[in-house]
Amino acid sequence: MSMIPSFFGGQRSNIFDPFSLNVWDPFKDFSTQISKENSAFVNTRIDWKETPEAHVLKADLPGLNKEEVKVEVEDDRVVRISGERKIEKEDKNDTWHRVERSSGKFVRSFRLPENVKMDQIKAAMENGVLTVTVPKVEVKKPDVKAIEISG
Repeated sequence: MSMIPSFFGGQRSNIFDPFSLNVWDPFKDFSTQISKENSAFVNTRIDWKETPEAHVLKADLPGLNKEEVKVEVEDDRVVRISGERKIEKEDKNDTWHRVERSSGKFVRSFRLPENVKMDQIKAAMENGVLTVTVPKVEVKKPDVKAIEISG
């Protein structure tokens, strides 16, 4: 099977054809099941940007409040964001048609560079988005002094 159809009306199936999709897949039988305990981890999306003043981490955590999330500092310059999304209580009279929202624990860790002030980290949660701001150390520019050349 190929993404590019054959001009002669047939399917491409030559193993030497670079456009053929009939190739051996070593991961075909590999199970990709995700346990309920780690399913929320997979969906935790975090952006990390660096500005001239700080490193900013933003995590999408819809449905969680600040009491269900922890921001910790580990081993000098590692920021650890963790939390848990609880499973919704089931009623025996309910009929579920689809369950797509994940639940469980998640943990993400980020090693920051040496130019940060770890003692001044701030975190805020608004509309399901956690923002962690780590200020950067101000780089002192060297004093340049002009020397008069004699002679």
